[in-house]
Amino acid sequence: MELLAKAVPVALLTFVVSSMLAVGLSLTVGQILEPLRSARLVMLALVANFVLMPLVALLLARAFRLDQPLGIALLLLGGAAGAPFLPKLAGVARGNLAFAVGLMVLLMVLTVAYLPLVLPVLLEGVSVDPWAIARSLIVLMLIPLIIGLAVRARAAAVAARAAPVLNKVSTVSLTVMIVLMLVTNLRDIVALYGTRGVLASIVFLLAGFGVGWLLGGPARETRSVLAMGTAQRNIAAALVVGGQNFKDPRVTVMVVVVAIVGLLVLMPLGRRAAKLAERDPASRV
Repeated sequence: MELLAKAVPVALLTFVVSSMLAVGLSLTVGQILEPLRSARLVMLALVANFVLMPLVALLLARAFRLDQPLGIALLLLGGAAGAPFLPKLAGVARGNLAFAVGLMVLLMVLTVAYLPLVLPVLLEGVSVDPWAIARSLIVLMLIPLIIGLAVRARAAAVAARAAPVLNKVSTVSLTVMIVLMLVTNLRDIVALYGTRGVLASIVFLLAGFGVGWLLGGPARETRSVLAMGTAQRNIAAALVVGGQNFKDPRVTVMVVVVAIVGLLVLMPLGRRAAKLAERDPASRV
């Protein structure tokens, strides 16, 4: 079991890096920036992720009367946006991939500045090292993305051959990661039953999906992306802050539970959205 636990961060690293490389190899800088030129859509995305989701987390922690460590984890996730899984989820949902990448990068960068400001207000006595958050996000996400974009700009033929391979690697590593997280954290997950933590996680994710869908504009391609991007939180940032600032292991366990539940809930929702798009490309469901 210890060996499997050590394999989880390897699978996570492989997934994040391969996904970012694949996205960079598939798009240009102009394609990523183009969807972000809509000031209204960007503003709604920021409101959804940095105003409404922390509020949802706070309300759910109180409504479900969660134990303090579980409530803290939910608040951490409420303020941590810019999930590395977003491009993959957007692909599953047949959403606008360029918007997904642009939104992910924007939210990820703002999270680095946002968490140190808002967490001490929401959680008394918490101090956050922004560089500790930024370092992992820059190394694992921004640098691979930039490398992929550079290769696409200078060697389009190479990028076209490499992108499908990296997409397959990211899909396999994501599947392996989900299985490993379930197996290695099964006891801790089971221990959360009776604490209402799992139920709160599901409601939190569905609320995020609903908020993003409502604020994502009339186009299905952007609605599905903002729905996924608001529901799926930045687990890496939440784990960094939780591990550095709280001794109770239930804080990080709750973050992991939300990560697992998020993938199990959002993947089927994404496939459902993709099927609706196939039936009616103009659908605005």
